[in-house]
Amino acid sequence: MALISTPVLVLLIVLAVLLVAVVVLYIIASKAQKKSDEQRELMEGQSQIMSFYVIDKARVKLSEAGFPKIVLEQTPKYLRRSKVPILKVKVGQRVMTLMADQEVYNTILPKQEVKAKVSGIYVLSAKRLRGPLPEKKLTKKEKKALAKEEKQKQKEKEAKLQEKALAKNNTSAPKENLGSTAGNKPSKKKNNNSSKKKKKK
Repeated sequence: MALISTPVLVLLIVLAVLLVAVVVLYIIASKAQKKSDEQRELMEGQSQIMSFYVIDKARVKLSEAGFPKIVLEQTPKYLRRSKVPILKVKVGQRVMTLMADQEVYNTILPKQEVKAKVSGIYVLSAKRLRGPLPEKKLTKKEKKALAKEEKQKQKEKEAKLQEKALAKNNTSAPKENLGSTAGNKPSKKKNNNSSKKKKKK
């Protein structure tokens, strides 16, 4: 029976460890996903629709967001120092601090009036009613296409200006010619009169 060499044995052990680690991570991730889905369903069931005005938004530490102590106590310690997406909003005459889902946070801008689905202090979804629109982030291809269009428009403008300038020059040139021919006519009459006087003499 052939013995397995040491490097191959080490490689097989490493591969086995990696395989076990991947399986464990997959199980943990699936459990975490299931738990988050259950929490999401629970929050959706307890949510309510409200309209509010967005005063400001920022990513700050949970401990510095200004939430009640109960929220901090229920949050794991390792998450208290992590930065979370926070909205400072005005509901009627009351100013509140809310936490938003990351995707929702990206769509909301300050000075917007928003209709949102809120569960406790957490904004699950939001729809803009009034206020500034978010700027569309352009890709490199779109930026290049816009730059080309702007250059083309600039060239067209310059061509039109050149055409107008040429048209003005063409219309002013005949008038000058007419003036020059008109100025030459009296001289011919004078020459004729002088020739007649010489004949009489």
